[in-house]
Formats: sequence, structure tokens, C-alpha cells
Amino acid sequence: MTATLRLTDGVLLPTTWHSLDLIWEGSDRDIQQGLPHSQLAPPWQMLILGDGSPTRHLQLLTGEPTEVDVIDMSAIGLADDNAPKVVEMVPAPRLRRQVWLRTTSGQRLAYATSWWEQSHVDEYLKNRSIPVWTSLARLELYRDLKGIYCGHSAALEEAFGQPGPFWGRHYLFWHHGQPLTLIYEVFSPYLQKYLGSMQPDSTESS
Repeated sequence: MTATLRLTDGVLLPTTWHSLDLIWEGSDRDIQQGLPHSQLAPPWQMLILGDGSPTRHLQLLTGEPTEVDVIDMSAIGLADDNAPKVVEMVPAPRLRRQVWLRTTSGQRLAYATSWWEQSHVDEYLKNRSIPVWTSLARLELYRDLKGIYCGHSAALEEAFGQPGPFWGRHYLFWHHGQPLTLIYEVFSPYLQKYLGSMQPDSTESS
């Protein structure tokens, strides 16, 4: 899905978000056990299947702070927004937030869309220009990985300046036993500079 734009007070805002056109989607078993190394190299699996903070991982990889460019904060009401089905677990009415994660020097590393209960978003995102994990760092959270996939997106290919396919995932953050937000992330192949090839030769992964 590519983003279209609406005009509000002279400012163009995206009315949709960048989901991947899937060529492969993982199962619950893939999420739990991991993938064959010939399909996705171990360093990439640690990033995509791990339960740590992606913004922290990106900072450690690049040696630069991970910064955020917020490109969309849209109230979507009761709509499912073509989000992963588990968005229904986030109380409505909902707000959708879209961001680029980048280095301080400007290199885009990932794209993320998140869905929040609109009435509580100001409570958890007091500073909307910093990464979600930084905003939520003092909360007790559980990251519940719900989906992994590989696919194409012309919009992300243009934004990243990198050819696809792209690897992505979505997960819920739980807080006090309640779903806090759903996050959909796609990582740039530029990260091969630090993680190596996404799909090494079978001789390298055996």
C-alpha cells in the first residue's frame, strides 16, 4: 500500500501507511524457532525476531543516536486502517503514528507505523519527536511479536534509496496486562553494511 495525501491547512498529510506487498509471511512456529540461516542470516534474525529495543540496536550498530522523523499523526476512529488484525486489541478510537528511524547524519534505517488509543496517546508520547522506546523506557512492558514477513514496497524503496525485498514485523506492547500499542516495522537493506547479507550463501550458513 502506498500513501496518498490529503491537504489540511496547506500541509500534505499521508492518509494511508506503507504496508508490504508480501512474498512470504512467517508462522507462529517461525517466530518461536527462528528461520533457516539460508533464508535469513543470524544477525538479521537477532534484529527482527529479538525482543530488544530496535532503536537501541540501531544506535549500537551505527554508532549514532537513533532519531525520529514523524510524518503522520492521524485520528482514525474505529477504522481497522488495513492494519494487522491484532489492531482490534488496541482500544478505539485509535490514532495512527508514522515515523522514519534514522541516524543523526540522516540515513534512514527503518520505517514504523503504530496504533494507539487516542485518549491516552498524549500520556505515553509526551515528546512525539523521540523514539517510542525512549518515551516508554520507564514503563514495564512486554513485547509480543505477532508477525514477520518479507515483501516489496515501491514507496519504501524510494524512501530508503535501497531495492527490496524488505523484512518487517509487527508486535504488541503490553502494559499491566493490557495492549498499549501495535507497532509495524520495516527495516532498510542499508543495514547490511553492519549486519552483513540478509541471505548468505548456504555454505556460509551451514
